[in-house]
Amino acid sequence: MRKAAYLIVLCIWWACQVPQAGVMPPTKALPQTFSNAAHSMTKELPNWRTYFNDPTLVALIDTALRHNQELLTVNQELNILQNEILARKGEYLPFVNVQAYNEYARDGKYTWKEGVNENLNKQNHPEVVESNNDLKVGLAASWELDVWHKLRNAKKAAATRYLAGVEGRHFFITQLVAEIAESWYQLMALDNLLLIVQQNIDLQADALKIVKLQKESAKVTQLAVNRFEAQLLNTQNLQYDIKQRIVETENHIHQLTGVFPRPLAHSAEAFNQLNVPAPAAGLPASLLANRPDIKQATLQIEAANIDVQVARAMFYPAFRLQAGVGLQAFSPTFLLHPQSAVFNLAGDMLAPLINKSAIKAAFASANARQIQTLYQYEQTIITAYIEVVNQLAKANNFKASYTTKAQEVDMLTQSVGIANNLFKSARADYMEVLLTQREALQTRMELIEIKLKQAEAMVGVYRALGGGWQ
Repeated sequence: MRKAAYLIVLCIWWACQVPQAGVMPPTKALPQTFSNAAHSMTKELPNWRTYFNDPTLVALIDTALRHNQELLTVNQELNILQNEILARKGEYLPFVNVQAYNEYARDGKYTWKEGVNENLNKQNHPEVVESNNDLKVGLAASWELDVWHKLRNAKKAAATRYLAGVEGRHFFITQLVAEIAESWYQLMALDNLLLIVQQNIDLQADALKIVKLQKESAKVTQLAVNRFEAQLLNTQNLQYDIKQRIVETENHIHQLTGVFPRPLAHSAEAFNQLNVPAPAAGLPASLLANRPDIKQATLQIEAANIDVQVARAMFYPAFRLQAGVGLQAFSPTFLLHPQSAVFNLAGDMLAPLINKSAIKAAFASANARQIQTLYQYEQTIITAYIEVVNQLAKANNFKASYTTKAQEVDMLTQSVGIANNLFKSARADYMEVLLTQREALQTRMELIEIKLKQAEAMVGVYRALGGGWQ
């Protein structure tokens, strides 16, 4: 009874020596205006196959999910985290090992063993006295009793980190899908820009022919011819930059899909037919919670909290059971004899007493990492909220901008025809024709850029709300 009382008192004293975890700072809440925003979309966004209704784009994303090297690397990281769970699980189960050894020893004359041998010699057992071997074959087991749930919590932390890694993979897939979609829309926008430039080259080439005819009839001077020809050369030069950007964008898509460059079918028509839906004014906070990076940050907080519990448990005593069973004899002849059977059972308690600096440092580090993950979670929440607000505003603003710019394009397109007719009848100066053509070209290219920004906003909303990664 006294021994049990001493053990209880010792455990209470040790518990008093264990430092407590630091106080977790309060988490940031979402803005009330965002949390209460009404919206018809009350479920998660559809997956990318439904959201991006383009067979070619869907095929590219499928290829990327199979061959993208970064995604394959992330998959291996998940395998590592999964193996960590198995390793932590094995730590709180009994360890059983096979033992087999042969020991040869020669002791001094006045040792305890030599005294026993001398006694056996007097009893006429020379086979024992002459043998200096000790053979043993058996099983040895050890088991640390997880009294403080230190080992189970370590396994739970590993499992939580694995789940966080899964959400990290989902977040990476969302980013990958969005980047491929953006690059695809950029490629189609470049096709449109190239088509517009080539159309203007034909238009300006026709205008140059007219100016040359008028120069021959002395209606204009060589200056007018030079100005028209210079504008034609400038427009022709634009197409080479666009062609280079097309090559680079194609290769970027190939890099994202994890394959070597190959012919990629694309055209300008699909971009003109692209329907960019306008998002509503508000979104519920539940949709923001669908973001995989927020889920990942939440799980990382949980894992860090469990790590603190594991680090605190290191201050408590560790209880272990050790057992062994087998056969032991001084000669192989007697090894299989029933009387050669041996076994042992022991228990011990191990606890830090004087030098606990390393354990205190590990506990302080675990506590600091816990607070660090909380700050990272808050940063993720703020970043996610700002991204959603920015993308929604971008979609609405560029929708209005596209409508206005389209009207400007119609007006300038009509002006080009009017200017050409007036110039042919000598009722307009050639500078008016040049300026009108240049403005029309610039405005049509700006309209394509705005349409691209609309498409990017559509992708941005998909990315900002976490997307459908399946």
